[in-house]
Amino acid sequence: MIQNMEKKGLNLTLKIWRQENARSKGSFETYQVQDISPDCSFLEMLDQLNEKLVDKFEKPVCFDHDCREGICGMCSLYINGRPHGNDSGITTCQLHMRHFKDGETIWIEPWRSRAFPVIKDLVVDRTALDKIIQEGGYVSVNTGGTPDGNALPIRKENADLAMDAAACIGCGACVAACKNASAMLFVSAKVSQLALLPQGRVEARERVTRMVSKMDELGFGNCTNTRACEAECPKEIKISNIARMNREFFVARLQD
Repeated sequence: MIQNMEKKGLNLTLKIWRQENARSKGSFETYQVQDISPDCSFLEMLDQLNEKLVDKFEKPVCFDHDCREGICGMCSLYINGRPHGNDSGITTCQLHMRHFKDGETIWIEPWRSRAFPVIKDLVVDRTALDKIIQEGGYVSVNTGGTPDGNALPIRKENADLAMDAAACIGCGACVAACKNASAMLFVSAKVSQLALLPQGRVEARERVTRMVSKMDELGFGNCTNTRACEAECPKEIKISNIARMNREFFVARLQD
């Protein structure tokens, strides 16, 4: 006889950081959620919490999200001491509640970095990453049309490395994981994806100099090779990109 194997819902205690804005003093507030399906995502669990808060005329918890498919990187939450939660190679929206135990207490915080000021609750301002891209994370010279690009011979190894670096979604988990709040993994990925291709070599010297300078100006820390960024990156970007960016930067300074 086939028995009905219904999954038991989870009862959880949530310790959530609440903060009105960057100038206000924040604190953790405690919430209880009951009968949460193990198959629902972490963000869906927060949706259910907010529905209950709204029903009681309380302020919902503000958190960032967009695609909910692991593409945009907006779902930037620090969960139980780890960016994006207690799984590897995923964003918060891809984290499911089956990774937690019934009765568990979950601590939820925003990214912690001087360059990422809190907007409200769990939402931080990550436009600092956009400002770094604006300094040179693009190709501005005329490299021809699509047929011209296809005609350029590129080593498969370089093409693969460039594609791996381009997988960075700019979520900021590397900054949140780093004890120095360094953005080196993010910047190096954006530098590498262009530096490895002939179309990007034309502006390579100016690009790395301007992007690294902007990173320092915005208040990000330095890399001390603890590799926490690599361990927590949802797209598993490698720190070999940091070594490549350092070489690019060193050569650029020698040529100045």
